[in-house]
Amino acid sequence: MRALTWQGKENVAVEDVPDPRIEEPTDAIIRVTSTAVCGSDLHLYSVLGMYLDAGDVLGHEAMGVVEEVGPGATRLKPGDRVVVPFGIACGSCWMCVRGLQSQCETTQVRSQDKGAALFGYTKLYGQVPGGQAEYLRVPQAHYGPVVVPEDGPDEQYLYLSDVLPTAWQAVEYADVPEGGTVVVVGLGPIGQMAARVARHRGAGTVIGLDLVRDRLEMARRHGIEVVDVTGLDDVAGAVRELTGGRGADSVIDAVGMEAHGSPGAAFVQRAAGLLPDALAGAAMEKAGVDRLAALLSAIGLVRRGGTLSISGVYGGAKDPLPMMELFDKQVTLRMGQANVRRWIDDLLPLVTDGADPLGVLDLRTHRLPLEDAPRAYDMFQKKEDGCVKVVLDPTVPDAPTSTRDAGAVAPA
Repeated sequence: MRALTWQGKENVAVEDVPDPRIEEPTDAIIRVTSTAVCGSDLHLYSVLGMYLDAGDVLGHEAMGVVEEVGPGATRLKPGDRVVVPFGIACGSCWMCVRGLQSQCETTQVRSQDKGAALFGYTKLYGQVPGGQAEYLRVPQAHYGPVVVPEDGPDEQYLYLSDVLPTAWQAVEYADVPEGGTVVVVGLGPIGQMAARVARHRGAGTVIGLDLVRDRLEMARRHGIEVVDVTGLDDVAGAVRELTGGRGADSVIDAVGMEAHGSPGAAFVQRAAGLLPDALAGAAMEKAGVDRLAALLSAIGLVRRGGTLSISGVYGGAKDPLPMMELFDKQVTLRMGQANVRRWIDDLLPLVTDGADPLGVLDLRTHRLPLEDAPRAYDMFQKKEDGCVKVVLDPTVPDAPTSTRDAGAVAPA
């Protein structure tokens, strides 16, 4: 089969790789019909290469049609249309029954002291082949895959794999008061959906911060109040002006480790990437730092007694944080990988609703053939051509290249 593989820093390639097969009784094999590029994939593309091997298959947002099931995955049958959660969980361990599927004790990567295994996401999380491919082996298929209706375009359901549950959890953890104010830092795919979810769930004011015009415009057409932070010296002051001088009740950091405006940490990340993998891994695990501009901004934006929710991925071991400010402001802090299955019952009715209350059909800006995945990664990283979200199509070589070609649905 054809699959996107990691080859080196900012170097990915579509290659022939062995077809997946049933390895455990609870496995399933799906034929992938849509698979998306996530902001977290860019961390692998640019920063976390020391945890990858050349040839690793990338991607953790996928859906498709069940081709084969193991004897222990009888909940599924060939022909079912399914979305695959990015985290691999058993559904029955101590963590899973408490709604912490991202910490599943059956699939925890104990050799790395990490939580549940993830598709296409480095040795740290199990080195499980990912979904940017024609076919995908799905472990724990007796529990994980979400069966969705046969009607409707893939993109009506695809974001159940990661974007929507991550955004929903970010808002849940943000604990936005009814009618309160929430600021979303970063309007990439997760930030876009977190802002829409917050508005849907009753936030009085939702403010989105970014410096990319196309992202700001997308958020604005969904009723989000936006602030272009380009050249803005006092972002916290600008938000206080919009919140009665107090700051936001809740802030969501939807950016993570590669934020703009952190030149020192960016240099350290690049330097670590030049080391041999063993040394680079040790450096990241013992002395690694993240680009913290987004997080530091979020800490400044939240009001005293407010809540900060982190959905952007961080990987540093020695990140300096303003503990005095956090303590003095009495900030509540929550974070973590999304517990996808925990939120599916909340989300499935919304994505099947013909009114599309979360605007899932207005997120993807580009749909490209799988063979064009290297171009998609480069374009997404550079935020070129209005790129907010890329969906890859493993099956149709002449798929439209952008919403302008495909006639994307946008709200009136």
